[in-house]
Amino acid sequence: MVNIQQDDLVESVRAALQYISFYHPVDYITNLARAYDLEQSPAAKDAMKQILVNSRMCAEGHRPMCQDTGIVTIFIKLGLECHLVKGTGAATMTLQEMCDEGVRRAWLDPDNKLRGSILADPAFSRKNTKDNTPCVVEVSLVKGNKVDVTVAAKGGGSEAKSRFVMLNPSDSVVDWVLRTIPTMGAGWCPPGMLGIGIGGTAEKAMLLAKQSLMDPIDMQELKARGAKTNIEKLREEIYDKVNQLGIGAQGLGGLTTVLDVKILDWPTHAANLPVAMIPNCAATRHAHVVLDGSGPAYLDPPNLESWPKLTYDVHGGKRVNLDTLTREEIKTWKPGEVLLLNGKLLTGRDAAHKRMTDMLNRGEKLPVDFKGRIIYYVGPVDPVHDEVVGPAGPTTATRMDKFTRQMLEQTGLLGMIGKAERGVAAIDAIRDNEAVYLIAIGGAAYLVSKAIKHSRLVAFEDLGMEGIYEFEVKDMPVTVAVDTKGSSVHITGPEEWKERIAHSLEVGGVSILGQ
Repeated sequence: MVNIQQDDLVESVRAALQYISFYHPVDYITNLARAYDLEQSPAAKDAMKQILVNSRMCAEGHRPMCQDTGIVTIFIKLGLECHLVKGTGAATMTLQEMCDEGVRRAWLDPDNKLRGSILADPAFSRKNTKDNTPCVVEVSLVKGNKVDVTVAAKGGGSEAKSRFVMLNPSDSVVDWVLRTIPTMGAGWCPPGMLGIGIGGTAEKAMLLAKQSLMDPIDMQELKARGAKTNIEKLREEIYDKVNQLGIGAQGLGGLTTVLDVKILDWPTHAANLPVAMIPNCAATRHAHVVLDGSGPAYLDPPNLESWPKLTYDVHGGKRVNLDTLTREEIKTWKPGEVLLLNGKLLTGRDAAHKRMTDMLNRGEKLPVDFKGRIIYYVGPVDPVHDEVVGPAGPTTATRMDKFTRQMLEQTGLLGMIGKAERGVAAIDAIRDNEAVYLIAIGGAAYLVSKAIKHSRLVAFEDLGMEGIYEFEVKDMPVTVAVDTKGSSVHITGPEEWKERIAHSLEVGGVSILGQ
């Protein structure tokens, strides 16, 4: 029997979670860089560039690649010949408690604070646990004398796009995927991966889908050697057909929506065909370590030569002074136009919007005057050392859609900044009120934070990262996503690129889809 010290497991989890907060897997960077080189859509190429530049900045600065540092899932394969111990005695913590302690220490690291996003009592009071615990632990008992640990930290935007269906045995998995992907929008921050679980029971299919995302990206290697199994053929078919939809990076229209498709399957009942699909976002975070009783397991830093040497030049955008902004000025902005924001903006996301609209419904005065202002949907990471604010990328804007009309009509708000598309109701409200919706790039949180020069809390301190702050920004890059007339780049972009790809395939193929 091999003794595994509980403190070694705790430390291994802590170290791995810190590691994945600022280091992308090299396979993701290599494949995203390839997609960037081949991309023909200017908007999608710009989004990929921001993600790549942000990734290198995080790897060098050891700060989170995304402000949403995720909900932690830990897959443990516990060898039957292992004992979990504390010193010379029995372990004093359960496996769940060990993993939670590792998460707690990782999230509260003073040199790289991570954002606490976990809410207890989810159906009612939804109180932040402050240290991102508890995590989700999946345990398998296996042969052997080692403990195999895979940690993953997944953002809420991509997790929210998880889908499950119980198909009839005669139904097509490919058809369901192609019907479903366009309904998911861009809140999962493509380009990423699709994890698909087929078979078993409902809960088994979901677990398979999540587990499949832990495997390295190898689609180009598969294409080079040729698919040999039915699963590999299915992976390749879904990869090609999803990219032919033209959704593109950040949903702006382009050649690459997914970098890979992973599939795991399991035997199932004769009457069923359970299928689960979980996307992984641009902030792909997972790592694998093995404990053998010799001490904590640590990962070696990647070679930064694997990252492309890119810089992001903001000078091509149009400078905007937020402190003198008028409705007449925003009427001149065009969909797809890049703006550089300067001056003061306000922040607020789900909890703040719910509280504000409840106050408006009761006839109460809001603690902040939004007239003529822009609001940024963000929940930043706490700052460390001399930072003004930690990584501060956008959150998914559609969650605020149901509040949009009331906020625009009752507060005088001019516009909003968020991630991904807006729904029909929000677009209608934006058009009716001659407002505007801008996007910052999801997956470029550290890059965005460097444009924030001052931050102060102005309301709802009890909401933590969901409170309302005032940011002073300098040359913060955003793109006009919905103009005052209601034209949306998340509708026009994918439509254009789906048509371009279809035409190109007819006349000889699009490079990235034909390889």
